[in-house]
Order: sequence, then C-alpha cells, then structure tokens
Amino acid sequence: MDFLYHLGIRFYLLAVRVSALFNEKARLLLDGQKATFPYLNERLDHSKPIIWVHCASLGEFEQGRPLIEQIKKQQPNYQVLLSFFSPSGYEIRKNYEQADYICYLPIDTPKNARRFIQMVKPEKVFFIKYEFWYNYIRLLSQHHIPLYLVSAIFRKEQLFFKDGIGAKWYRKTLKKISHFFVQTEASAKLLAGVGIKNYTITGDTRFDRVAEIASNSKTLPLIEKFKNQQKLIVAGSSWAPDEELLIEFLKQDHDTKIIFAPHEVRESNIKRLLELCPEDAIRYTQAGEQDMGKVRILIIDTIGILSSIYRYADIAYIGGGFGVGIHNTLEAAIYNIPVIFGPNYLKFQEAVNLKKVGAAFPIKESGELTQLLNQLLKDEKLRQEIAKKCQVFMNKNLGATQVVLEKVFNIY
Repeated sequence: MDFLYHLGIRFYLLAVRVSALFNEKARLLLDGQKATFPYLNERLDHSKPIIWVHCASLGEFEQGRPLIEQIKKQQPNYQVLLSFFSPSGYEIRKNYEQADYICYLPIDTPKNARRFIQMVKPEKVFFIKYEFWYNYIRLLSQHHIPLYLVSAIFRKEQLFFKDGIGAKWYRKTLKKISHFFVQTEASAKLLAGVGIKNYTITGDTRFDRVAEIASNSKTLPLIEKFKNQQKLIVAGSSWAPDEELLIEFLKQDHDTKIIFAPHEVRESNIKRLLELCPEDAIRYTQAGEQDMGKVRILIIDTIGILSSIYRYADIAYIGGGFGVGIHNTLEAAIYNIPVIFGPNYLKFQEAVNLKKVGAAFPIKESGELTQLLNQLLKDEKLRQEIAKKCQVFMNKNLGATQVVLEKVFNIY
C-alpha cells in the first residue's frame, strides 16, 4: 500500500504541474511549495521551540485560529509555524500576524516530509480537522513528536472504517496520531469501533472563533442607515441559485430590505447580480449615507465585513446550499437570528445541529423559502424563541480551544 500511495502522490503532482500551465490556483500551489524550503532555511530561528499548526485551507484556518491565538497568549515561550495546502488559505492569510512563520506544506513525499520535519524541528504538531498525510504522520511518530488532530470529524463512509487492505492501511496511519479532539460523539464512536481510544470530545473550535469575532464586530454606519428600522435579510456568501430564490421573494414582498454579500466579489459577478435585481440596487463601495434609505437592495462588493453585517440582520440566509455545500452558519447564528440555507448542508455538523435545535431551516425551492420568510418576518414571538435557542446552542458549544490547551499543555 505504501507503493500505491506514493504512486498516487506522484500522479497528483504531475497533474498539478500540467494544470499550472493554464490554471492560476495550481500555479500558485506549485510555486508556493517550491518556495517553502528556501523560506524556512532563511527565516527559521530555533532560539524558541516551535509549534507547527497545519490547515488545509481557509475554513480549517478559522478552526485553527483560536488555537494559535491562545497558544501565543498562554504559552508565549513557543513560536508558531502555520502551514497551508491550498492557495485559497495561504494567499488570504499569508500575512497573519499571530504566526511567526507561514508557508505552503510541501507535497507528501518521504523526502519532503523528512526535510520539512528536520528543518522545523517542531515540539508539538496540530493538524486541523481533515488532514491525513501519511509520510508526515509516519515520520512525526518515528521521531516521537506528538501530533494532535483538532476539531476532527469522522463519517462511517470514510475509508478508515471500511473493510479491506486499503482500509487497514489507513487505520494504521490514524493510530500514529497522539490524540484526537473530535467534534461529536458519533466521531468518537467510530474511532472506538476500530480500536482507537485516545480521543476527547471537545466540539468545534470555530464556536470560540465566531464568539470572538462577534465581541469585536464593527459598527457600520452605512448599514445602520440602510436598515433604518425595517426588517433586514442578510444573504451571506451567496451564489446565483441562492440569489435567484431571494429575488423571487423580493418581487412579492415590498417592505423587507436585503443585503447580498456574494461569495465572489469580482466585477463581472457584481454586475450580474445588479442586473438580476428587480429594482434599483446600490453597491456598498458606491453608497453614501444620503442614498441608503432610498433603496431596498444593497450589494456588498468588498470583503472582510460580512461577520459584522450579520449583527444588523433579522434573518440570515447562508449561501452554497445549492452547490457543493453551505458556507459558515456560525458567523450568523452567534447573533441569535434564524438561519436559512439550501439542501446541501448534511456534511456540516454545526448546520445539522442548528436545525436539530430549531434555529436553522433548510429549504429546497422558491415557494418553500417564501413561505418560511413570510412566517419569520411576521412572527416576532417566533423569532424571539429562535433567538433563545441560538443563544443556548452557541453558549453550550464554547470552550473547545481551552479544553485542547489544557490537555496538550497539562494546564488547568
């Protein structure tokens, strides 16, 4: 199985090299991985021990971020090296101030893994949620460097829990991990079912992150002017199918205001959305306070303010549910408002749990969305009940980061 794994890695690397000829993301990945060793050779300073935190992409970074920041706060004698696999994580967070070093993770060959670990000499390692790179895990185990999987979540469909030679091989890789901090009891049971008992059920560290974001949310005078005492729906990280459904609702409802914060803010997408709107809409970057009370549709054509915008919403609609999966529901739920999303949400445990407690509502088509929005907008008492459910749910799930730190660093 080692041979097949390494062969697969080689084929993957070849595919990236071919894709890099015409795909910018693949080119960034390839160039970034090539730059890692020269960067480390030039920058690394071993006067302080290093903790290595690895995140596949931006979503995993949001889970790892509270851990990094609490390490820097509570364990200041450590440096933090943050690595990414995906350009969508690295390119956005390459200047993150809380990490001492930030780089791409070189592709998982025996040579790269050995060289990376020898250069970094990490004292402790955290992989966030999903990363299972065989050579890195194997060598960390051989060097007796503890590896912790944080905010991990497992499903019975994963190869680890199936029969066959490949599954057994992957399970051996799992057993080299020092400790699992899992999100759910179901994940713990799956691990226990294959003989892995070194786990702690902590929940998701993203709850700690969104709570911190909410406590530091910005006051946005333009958004306050736009809302102007009216009911407001905020559509966060929306895609075209989400926007089309909401536009259908706006054609029937002439009082509610809406903010679209599309997932993609490139100019062509903003223009498409403006053309889709049934009446005049205004772009955030072109709005003045004198304009905001006159329009019903506001389009956010910049990044970095969505989490603060949610504080003004009466209802949040989270995009992506008619595609590969929904975006971050917790950023909205932390403000104790109803959350709505499309049907592809089952792989997102926080969304499943929000639905279970009656704080989130999946929809499948336009009529269902319109009926739900009418009910929520007209029933103040219902929204208050949902707010209480959200508050209880969010408070119950805070604290995962501290549990991890106490376990890893033996602090209480």
